[in-house]
Amino acid sequence: MWQLHQFQLCPFSRKVRLVLGEKGVAYALVREHPWERRDEFRLMNPAGRTPVLADPERGLVLADSRAIAEYLDETVERPALISGTGDYRAEIRRLVAWFDENFYADVAGPLLAERMLKRLQRQSPDGQVLRQAMRNAKEYLDYADWLIDHRSWLAGATMSMADLAAAAQISVADYLGGIDWTGHDQTRAWYAMMKSRPSFRPLLAERMEGIAPP
Repeated sequence: MWQLHQFQLCPFSRKVRLVLGEKGVAYALVREHPWERRDEFRLMNPAGRTPVLADPERGLVLADSRAIAEYLDETVERPALISGTGDYRAEIRRLVAWFDENFYADVAGPLLAERMLKRLQRQSPDGQVLRQAMRNAKEYLDYADWLIDHRSWLAGATMSMADLAAAAQISVADYLGGIDWTGHDQTRAWYAMMKSRPSFRPLLAERMEGIAPP
């Protein structure tokens, strides 16, 4: 069985968990705190980041959420999460990168640093950083509203990897109190649809020790 090395509020691990759920793949969770920099974990992924997906029986180790997600999409016979024309696949990948890189850098990453890591280190969060992250979140939600106004799902007519990447990042920001849904009815309705999917339900029960959702 697959083992997913992750921690509860890692948005990239959450994306992989959503893909595993959509694909109907069984797996076991292995708690990993990458900030502890364990040698055993860094042997699995020299970058020292979660997630890592491993199959000890086959001696297979996969690292990087996009590499893992596309591996699963290509090797598991379920409806593809990156499909359609070349243009459509390119748009899916653009939005995956937009959420994985830009949203994380501007919103989820700062929230994790201030409201999770600093709490674990018994430090006080920087209010200015938190306020900027929430302002950034509003701009991203504005764009998501525009996408949903023009499409059935974020990338187009069908639910895709882009929706999973976005939902994973937003779920962490929402858990950490960084999302103000006021004026974002389109994205809020889309997010409610995502949370109703069976693949998402395990994430709704997740709690990080010492950090309660608002």
